[in-house]
Amino acid sequence: MIKVVFMGTPQYAREILAKLLDESGIEVTLVLTQPDRPVGRKKILTPSEVKLLSLKYKKNILQPAKLTDEGVYEAIVKAEPDYIIVAAFGQILPKQILDIAPSINLHASILPKYRGASPVQHALLNGDEFTGVTAMLMNEGLDSGAILGYRFFKIPENMVLPELMEQLSIDASLLIIETVKRFKEINPIEQIDANSTHCKKIKRADGEVNLKSAIDIYNRYRAFYGWPTIFLEDGTKLFGVELIDKDSQNRAGEILQITKRGVVIGCEVGAIKIKQFQPPSKKPIDAKAYCVARGLKVGDSLL
Repeated sequence: MIKVVFMGTPQYAREILAKLLDESGIEVTLVLTQPDRPVGRKKILTPSEVKLLSLKYKKNILQPAKLTDEGVYEAIVKAEPDYIIVAAFGQILPKQILDIAPSINLHASILPKYRGASPVQHALLNGDEFTGVTAMLMNEGLDSGAILGYRFFKIPENMVLPELMEQLSIDASLLIIETVKRFKEINPIEQIDANSTHCKKIKRADGEVNLKSAIDIYNRYRAFYGWPTIFLEDGTKLFGVELIDKDSQNRAGEILQITKRGVVIGCEVGAIKIKQFQPPSKKPIDAKAYCVARGLKVGDSLL
């Protein structure tokens, strides 16, 4: 029986944990996840997806604010792991814990590309054709350890963030089982630091768009689907965005077409269709109704 300590927090990590829990020959002896966080306007204290699944399986759970907190190291040692598996945990493992057992991170990019906090969003932001998951032997650096294995995925042009995350969760779940069961046969490959790129944590302000480039707006829509979404300078959110063309020359914000299915807006380069608008502090409204309510017609500017 292969004993595993698992560290993870969001839905991506939950799917990986679920695969480990259901796999014969693997026993999850301890789960670490982030502390419960206040969620929503009422700030209701909410457990992570990983905690909810662990409770269902009656697993031992730790929720340390820091991995250096008293008792964390001792608890992991007591769990006697053959491997420590990490997926979007949200903390860097200190050397003391890395030395307990081989620590394997499942990073949602093809390393060394997109080290850091938001690899999936950046794959969409940059319009990448391919992405994937890397199984990496962890060290004290940020996503810089030796590579144990990959799974690649071709991104459909209309795929948005939640859909891509779901696919990568499936790929990571398959990859970790293969990696753990074949670990002793794998020759890790060192990353080439000179080829590395880094990505920052996404902030709400990143969702603000101008109407210069249609492809940029569309990629931001895909990358920020769900949160922080995309919005104009005045805070009006844009939903149901489609890329109409990438190359046409237009007056930025010019309304090119109004139909029941959406409003086509010209950008300096390219054009997009918008199905719904949501003004600040208002509910979403169909794009045509939004224009009619403001007396906007074809040829007018949305800005």
